Amino acid sequence: MPENFEYPIIVSSLALMVYYYTLFRAGTSRAKYKVEAPSHAGPPEYERIVRVHQNTLEHLVAFLPGLWLFAVTVGPIWAAAIGIVWPFARLAYAFGYYAAPEKRIVGLLISLPPIYIFLPGSLIAAVLLLF
Repeated sequence: MPENFEYPIIVSSLALMVYYYTLFRAGTSRAKYKVEAPSHAGPPEYERIVRVHQNTLEHLVAFLPGLWLFAVTVGPIWAAAIGIVWPFARLAYAFGYYAAPEKRIVGLLISLPPIYIFLPGSLIAAVLLLF
């Protein structure tokens, strides 16, 4: 394995564990709130749990590739140091949203900078590698 890539692997694993936690919560909530598939309509508590899962998936699609592009073009330690924020911020987002929609904002705002750093950062680094 290339040197120091253990770190983005750990961050990726944590991010996927957060995702699967939200998946588990959404799945078990379907039974708890008696919402039959394929419907997502249910009490507000159920709908918030499902939105957390869906929103986490939407962000994961940008986060994981961004993390790895940044790790390859800039460096694995930098990618992991920036990316470690994301799984914990997404948990804060989830627990806030589970409590009330307005309580999700802090976790959301903290989870966005890694993505906003990774995507343009890896593009800039790749272009610079051409020269």
